[in-house]
Amino acid sequence: MSVHKPYQAYKQNSVNTASQGELTLLLYNGCLKFIKLAKLAIEDNNIEQRNTNLMKAQDIIHELMITLDMKVEISKSLLQMYDYMHRRLIEANTKNSLEILDEVERYVNEFRDTWKQVMQLAKKPLVESGQA
Repeated sequence: MSVHKPYQAYKQNSVNTASQGELTLLLYNGCLKFIKLAKLAIEDNNIEQRNTNLMKAQDIIHELMITLDMKVEISKSLLQMYDYMHRRLIEANTKNSLEILDEVERYVNEFRDTWKQVMQLAKKPLVESGQA
């Protein structure tokens, strides 16, 4: 039995049992991971790995875009920002640009950190928030 199989099973189970909020957090973290790997590939002049990891980051941003509930007002702003990040990832890939990746990474970090805060606030009981 491979050492990776239990880890892969654990990861798959984590995804299968995650809430919608946790899945979004997993997407942000995955995007950050692939951006970091792409940056390392740029530094190593590994074009194939850069492309592979940036395509994965683009796929994640695309997934975030298509899962937005456009009935919610903030979704329109999020869609514009996700579209911008998606285009910048494509540009970073074609220009081999660490600077662009730094920019997108900052945005994804901000989204992820904000999402974490929203999830924490959502978990607080109504009594704590003074709404009971």
